[in-house]
Amino acid sequence: MTLLIISFVAGVLTVLAPCILPLLPVIVGRSLSDATVSRRRVFVVIVSLGVSVVLFTLLLKATSLFIAIPQDFWKWISGGIIFIFGLVMIFPKLWEQLSFTSSLSRKSNLVLMEGYKKDSIWGDIIVGASLGPIFSACSPTYFVILATVLPVSPVVGILYLLTYTLGLCLALLFVVLVGQKIMIRLNVVSDSHGWFKRILGIIFILVGIAIITGYDKKLQISLLDAGFFDVTKVEQKLLEQQGSNNNLPNQETPPQAIDISKNNPDKTAPIKKADNFLTLAQKKAKFLLAPDISTPDGFVNTDGTPVTISEFKGKKVVLLDIWTYSCINCQRTIPYLNDWYKKYKDQGLVIIGLHTPEFSFEKVQANVEEAVKNLSIKYPVVLDNDFSTWNAYNNQYWPREYLIDIDGFIVHDHAGEGAYDESELAIQTALSERNNRLSIATSMSTGVVNPQNKIAIDPNQVSSPETYFGSARNEYLANGKAEVPGSQTLTIPADIKPNQLYLGGTWSFNSEYAEAGVGSSIVYNYTAKNVYIVASSAQSAEVEVYLDGKLVDTISIKSNTLYPAVKGKDYTQHTLMLKVKSGILDAFTFTFG
Repeated sequence: MTLLIISFVAGVLTVLAPCILPLLPVIVGRSLSDATVSRRRVFVVIVSLGVSVVLFTLLLKATSLFIAIPQDFWKWISGGIIFIFGLVMIFPKLWEQLSFTSSLSRKSNLVLMEGYKKDSIWGDIIVGASLGPIFSACSPTYFVILATVLPVSPVVGILYLLTYTLGLCLALLFVVLVGQKIMIRLNVVSDSHGWFKRILGIIFILVGIAIITGYDKKLQISLLDAGFFDVTKVEQKLLEQQGSNNNLPNQETPPQAIDISKNNPDKTAPIKKADNFLTLAQKKAKFLLAPDISTPDGFVNTDGTPVTISEFKGKKVVLLDIWTYSCINCQRTIPYLNDWYKKYKDQGLVIIGLHTPEFSFEKVQANVEEAVKNLSIKYPVVLDNDFSTWNAYNNQYWPREYLIDIDGFIVHDHAGEGAYDESELAIQTALSERNNRLSIATSMSTGVVNPQNKIAIDPNQVSSPETYFGSARNEYLANGKAEVPGSQTLTIPADIKPNQLYLGGTWSFNSEYAEAGVGSSIVYNYTAKNVYIVASSAQSAEVEVYLDGKLVDTISIKSNTLYPAVKGKDYTQHTLMLKVKSGILDAFTFTFG
């Protein structure tokens, strides 16, 4: 209920956000462009905008259709539509000269033009709808609904989204009607084809150009720098007070695994002895039944055959590994999982990798297939793009392992890296119980694996946090407005503070990543052994790596994946600088180890 109220308030506040202020003239101006139908235009434009926000959001969550479409695409679409309508308002005869003779007769064409002049409802709908994708990126509450509430409960998420949109539309309606009333009283809109309409056309053209070139974002940044209209801070404080961000996925390894047993924190103790296994009634009282895989989005290493957990109940022991391929914490657990699969697959163990993506590009099956191949994974991998199985387990972390016994109960779980010996002991115990239940006389493998290709780190010596570049989660940018989508030109200062992100050059901030071209740079003072960057490039980007001022490497960025930036020898403090030598770099996150 609290988030419902916050959603409505956030919608109202969005009208005053710096990312919206440059666009208000379009909405107000469209309602004043024809005095005879101005009030109707208010409602049509605003309702179309609201419907566009809702539909655009639901499409983003329901399909991967827009994954490969650059953010700039929406700027060109929105800016281009507004620019065209501006031209038509300045030069009305342009519309009359548009030729539809290929599909309509001349007479029908004249009727269509007259309809546009008298009641241009479709023009109003197009203008309103074109602004939806831009309005959608202006509120922290909107991102909480998009990233957290919708995946957990689509019905509740849609309710919050509709409430947010209602607040936005009502606030817009109030602003536009007040502005319209003032302008009509001043008698400046009596001639719907006079000088006032042409001035509005010029404003439309300027706004359209600003959207396409990114100057609307520069105006937004200037307003924020001046301390005006920073209403997003009000929203952020409301969300923090209510703990609305507590359910956001966290890739960092937690200090302790979350206990999924009902009563006993020692999840493996009751089944350590092969002659003293728990009864079914005892398990029901102590452990939770494992949820099955929910609405899978694809399968890897299965020849297209669907995989479930329930199909192995009464037959096998299942280890469910929740991971995502660009996560270095996940990648460091893969060698152990691969070795367990080789060691125990013929003794009754099934490993299922549940790939739940952190970034949009990780929803693409071809990308997951390539990562599975590169990591030498042979066990089945299921794509969980909608977080439905993740949420069924009430999970919060990458990576996470759930061990499911022959009766379908979660008898052991571990969040994050480490404790591999403990996890393998639990596997051996669960397999021993299976053999006992099925009267299988084969001997059980003992000992613990020691992968040759493991990456050993000491997490206690790593003090630099995971650092995101995208506007939705960048909390460490020290020389810019990271929470603001759009373009910024930044200068790296002389004083570099530890564990802060510094960017140089012109960067375009999107919700998940920041993009920059040749000559741009990244500086970070870190304390860790190794540094990794999740990055991509539409063609290919060459990035020079400087460590403490010395050029040490050049990395080629192309595919959407995790790249090693520094392979160090110690855990001391260093200053890393990355310079874009060629191409366009899309930077998602720094991780350390």
